[in-house]
This record gives sequence, structure tokens and C-alpha cells, in this order.
Amino acid sequence: MSETKTFDNTQIAFQLKSDSELERAYFLFKMISHQPLVKIGTAATNFALKANLPVEGLIRSTVFDHFCGGISEDDCLPVVDKMFDKGVSCVLDYSVEGKEEEAQFDAVAQKTMELVEFASTKEAMPIAVFKPTGLGRFEIYQKKGEGVELTKSEQAEWDNIVRRYEQICELGKKHDIEILIDAEESWMQDAADDLLEALMKKYNTEKPIVYNTLQLYRWDRLDYLKELHERSKKEGYKLGFKIVRGAYMEKERERAEEKGYPSPICKDKEASDVNFDKTLTYILENLDDISVFIGTHNETSSYLAMDLMKKHNISINDNRVWFGQLYGMSDHISYNLANLGYNVAKYVPFGPVKDVMPYLIRRAEENTSVAGQTNRELNLLKQERKRRKL
Repeated sequence: MSETKTFDNTQIAFQLKSDSELERAYFLFKMISHQPLVKIGTAATNFALKANLPVEGLIRSTVFDHFCGGISEDDCLPVVDKMFDKGVSCVLDYSVEGKEEEAQFDAVAQKTMELVEFASTKEAMPIAVFKPTGLGRFEIYQKKGEGVELTKSEQAEWDNIVRRYEQICELGKKHDIEILIDAEESWMQDAADDLLEALMKKYNTEKPIVYNTLQLYRWDRLDYLKELHERSKKEGYKLGFKIVRGAYMEKERERAEEKGYPSPICKDKEASDVNFDKTLTYILENLDDISVFIGTHNETSSYLAMDLMKKHNISINDNRVWFGQLYGMSDHISYNLANLGYNVAKYVPFGPVKDVMPYLIRRAEENTSVAGQTNRELNLLKQERKRRKL
């Protein structure tokens, strides 16, 4: 394990933050570190937005500007350019969630294709992203994955989902932009996995364009990857995967208990960490077949990736290996890695303030539940404040 303290350099980590932005970040993480405050804040924010109270300005100047790039892609450009100056690329993430209408799904697909076009003109944006439920109803994925026969109208909806995926992946192939597709709850994921396997077969012939996501708090994902790897070798196409720990743990456990099936989630945090690191190791040992986007805020896993790259003589800027963190978090990992020459991209959410709130609320709740995450951010911010005062 790298004994170097690469990620302790706060001067590099926070080089893009002005003193006032540093103070704002400190204030936000201080608030997030108090679980009751997050609960109250979340409830109050939801109420204020539903009641159309004039809180958008306040949200915009605090939590929104810290975790989001802007309200439109053009609005994000200053952020994109500033980061790229420091060697950090950008994945613009249109973070509008929970739509139910066909017209809304078409609009998200259209927006995603616009982002692929937009990315094709900017060196700073080599990757585009979307969420499966951005392009179709959750229930349709679930029924399809469970092998339930679809009604005529449901089949039409599924055909539309496939068409939207195809259009986006086709455009990605045309412009050589990698398309990352997020993972969601396990009971809708089978259908997405099957669809993405078919699309990898079609579009990943020379190199990966289509990337699925493995949530490695699920104990079955490494086996799934190994099986898929065998199939892809036989059929002659490349795999692309984003690996993350995962974002729906409470929900997954509750549903498993309620419906009486074994939980798909690893028994504890330690088991998830082991699973993540094993999968990372497997991929870096098979890089000729599988490209990877390492989505992690975990320093140990990041050091492990650096060590493995060294061990397997993988060049630090090999395009088959990317590190990724969320905008507004873990700058100590992103900017220090970029400073050494690794491929690093930040996920930068954007969209109308009101529409992006569910995403922001999830971020705040996630931060309170990941032990140590918020404290680590606070300590680094404290250190940098001290350094600047001196």
C-alpha cells in the first residue's frame, strides 16, 4: 500500500477555492456533520420549495453552488474550464430525477444527446452520463427484469427505452465520447444490465464507449463481472465499467426484509470495502478487456489503484483508467491525483435548483451516514484555513 501521503496536500486540494468559498465549504460540512440538522434542513427545504417560498436564492448561494456546477450546461462552463486548468476533467450530470411521463423521458434523452454534442467540442469533457430511470419508468425495468410479460403499452414503453439508449450510445460512438450509465436499485438493475450487455456487444467492438456501473456494496457483482468477462472474450467486445460502493443501502435492506429474500448488500462496511478492492484488482489485472472509471471517495482504494497501476506497468494517463469524485467532495483526492498526472474527472451535477434538490438532499444524507467522510472533509478544510492564515 502506498505509504505516501499524496492526499494530505491541502494547498493543491483547495487551490480553486477563494477564502470565502473555503469558509462556505467549512460551514456546510459543519452543518452536515449534525444528523438532526440535516433531517430538519431537509424537511424545511422540501416544504419551502413545495410551498413556493422564495428560498431558491438562499439554496443557490449555499448548498447548490457548492455541490452543483450551475442551472444549465453553459452556466457550468466557468467551473469546467477552471477545473480543466488544473488537470481535472468534467462529467456534466443532468441531475433531474423521478419523472414518469414519456415526453419527460424523451426530453432527458434529448438533453443527454445535447450534452454528448457539447462534450464533443470540449477537450475537458471526455465522458457523458445518464441514469436508467431518466429514460424510462422504474416499473418497466422491474417487470422486464423479473420476466413478467409486458402489456402492449408497456412493451411500447420498453421499446422507447431501448431506442433512447441506442440514440445516445450511437452518438457517443460517433463523437468518441464515453457514455457512463449509472446503476440503481437491484430490483430494476437486471433489465438495465441485460440491455447494456447488448449495447456493449454492439458499440464496444474496438474500445469501450458504453460503460455500465457496478455497485460493490452488492456481494454478487464481482461474480457477475467475471461471467460477463468470459462472454465478452468469446464474442470479441470490450467491457467498460464504472465501479462505486453504492447509494441505496437502506432501501435495499428494508425491501429484502419486507419481502423475505436475502439482502443483496454486503453484511458490513468492511465487506463492501473488500469487495470494491477485489473488483478493482480484477479489472486492473484484465485491462486489455475491461476499462474502468473508479468512482470513489475512499483514500485506501485510491492508493490501491495507484499501486496496482505501478505493479502492472499501467501508464498513469492510460485512457482505460479514470478516477472520479463528485463535485464539492474529496477535492484532496481529485486535485492531488490530477497534479501527479492521473486521469481524473469530477461528476458535476446541474439543472434547475428545484429539480436538483432530491439529488442534493441525498448527498447531504449520504454524507451524514458515511462515518468519517464529513470529518475528513472538515479536518482538511481546517488545515487549509490554518495554512492560509500563516
